Amino acid sequence: MTGAAQAKVGDELPPFTRTTGFHNWNRYAAVNDEFVPIHMDDEAGRGAGYPTAFGMGNLQWAYLHNLVRDWLGDNGAIVSLKCQFRAANTKGMTVTARGVVTAVRADGGQRFADLDIWTEDDKGNKLAPGSATVQLDA
Repeated sequence: MTGAAQAKVGDELPPFTRTTGFHNWNRYAAVNDEFVPIHMDDEAGRGAGYPTAFGMGNLQWAYLHNLVRDWLGDNGAIVSLKCQFRAANTKGMTVTARGVVTAVRADGGQRFADLDIWTEDDKGNKLAPGSATVQLDA
């Protein structure tokens, strides 16, 4: 792996990992005023078809943002970041955000990289696949 400044196609971003649960969700809910029963109460989560309460989708988006921001460092800029929420993260699940560089290009005298990014559970199942474009050396 190389840093963002020397990015090349095929480079993997260092993973960003969290074991999720009520402690994460409660802090996220407090900041975002998102105290929704399915995220706080196991019975409500089961009522929605999951084995426990489950994490906020936007928390997975935040993990992807952390992945890219940590890799870029202070000299890059996130131009776009998007994902699709395909599966929930349940209590006690280890969620890992991963990414790989798919393109590096110059445009207007600046360098950009395109990334495939995703979150996955501890079995490697993708939870939130997505993509990002970053400006290198912004």
